[in-house]
Amino acid sequence: MNNKGCFGIGTIGLVLIGVFIVLFFWGKGVYNTLVTKDQEVQSKWSNIETVYQKRANLIPNLERTVKSYAKFEQETLTKVIEARSKATSVNIDPSNITEADLAKFQAAQGELSGALSRLMAVVESYPNLKADQQFIDFQREYTAIENSIRTETVYYNDTAKDFNTYRKSFPNNIFANFFGDFKDKPYFKAEAGAQKAPEVFKEE
Repeated sequence: MNNKGCFGIGTIGLVLIGVFIVLFFWGKGVYNTLVTKDQEVQSKWSNIETVYQKRANLIPNLERTVKSYAKFEQETLTKVIEARSKATSVNIDPSNITEADLAKFQAAQGELSGALSRLMAVVESYPNLKADQQFIDFQREYTAIENSIRTETVYYNDTAKDFNTYRKSFPNNIFANFFGDFKDKPYFKAEAGAQKAPEVFKEE
């Protein structure tokens, strides 16, 4: 009887050890996958910051070109400069992107987009400025960057969706919630007319 009891206890112990080993390797796999997918989201966010910074870096050249035309409406240019300053002042921690942070970032960038669109509309009334080679170069670069922004935001959203889907899947969600380091990633929200380049940037 004692041998049977010892055998039973030993069997239970082996089963528990086996369960622990399985849970350990499962948890390790889930954790490593979450880390990998989180790093992918951060990488895509870095690409977004890069293309938006490239756009901001174009503004000083635009400012110099536009200022050379004394009759140009300075208030319109000032709005662009102010919007650029606001947009570049919004910083986000890529390891902890919240919906509120992303909304603030997108709002600031949207304000700069609007200011630039209004400036481009005003340029239509200044044929000499519109034909200026420096302005044409700016126009070409700006169009390319705007296309890159749209592309990178799609890539980011796809990667964030992949992370969120994996994180929310059972039983991964139990593990993710237990550690608390892996929160849902927010998405970029599409702006009106974001699917195509603004008319003012199309070549004639």
